[in-house]
Amino acid sequence: MLETLTNLWQPGDPHVRDALRDSQVTDVELLYDSSNYVFLANLEHPEYGEGLGIYKPVSGEAPLSDFPYGSLHRREVAAFELSRLLGWDLVPPVVEREGPRGIGSMQLFIPHDPDAHYFALRGEPALHPQYIRLAAFDLITNNADRKGGHMLLDATGNVWAIDNALCFHRIDKLRTVVWDFAGETVPDSVLTDIERVMHCVTNEDEASEAFRAHIHPGEVDTFVRRCAALLADPVLPEMYPWRCVPWPLV
Repeated sequence: MLETLTNLWQPGDPHVRDALRDSQVTDVELLYDSSNYVFLANLEHPEYGEGLGIYKPVSGEAPLSDFPYGSLHRREVAAFELSRLLGWDLVPPVVEREGPRGIGSMQLFIPHDPDAHYFALRGEPALHPQYIRLAAFDLITNNADRKGGHMLLDATGNVWAIDNALCFHRIDKLRTVVWDFAGETVPDSVLTDIERVMHCVTNEDEASEAFRAHIHPGEVDTFVRRCAALLADPVLPEMYPWRCVPWPLV
């Protein structure tokens, strides 16, 4: 079904966050095969027309032993705000808002082919720079759940990273399927963006306020330290012997 859907709202639309936040939810459809309740939402805005979003209410969140209950939707927003700060078209726009099942996150739906996941596409050299950049993003955000199906290829050839709820924990929890580029040096352009954002966050510049507001101050400090560590040793890490891949893989 998902591969047949189109979305009139695009990630680069200047109004897309307003549309996601202020639109009326006219219908929701449960998406299965998820550990939490996730809905495809039909949205209608009086000025921007119709669009599609992915709605994740707190009320459908499964409690975890290591992430505070009720924080996952805000971590999704923090990941987007960080991607926006970096200037990367990596995380689709997402906002915090009320929906038919209460407060949660609403992310722009990216039309895609579910079969075109990481394991189907990792052999394509043209996509490798995007996967390396994504791996660096997951390293500094401490992503604990980067499955193969969490990387979507859109019609323009851009790779989008979705399902970023298990990020920013202060304890190292990196779990990812993107180990093919272990030992690769992170490109200077990626490091430059990370260094700029690290200083922006450290100095509590206004531009970083939306990012900092959605996670705990201690997690912000740990994020800064992870950025500094990658800048000091700009090489993607090797796999380690304890749990370093999520399950299921896709």
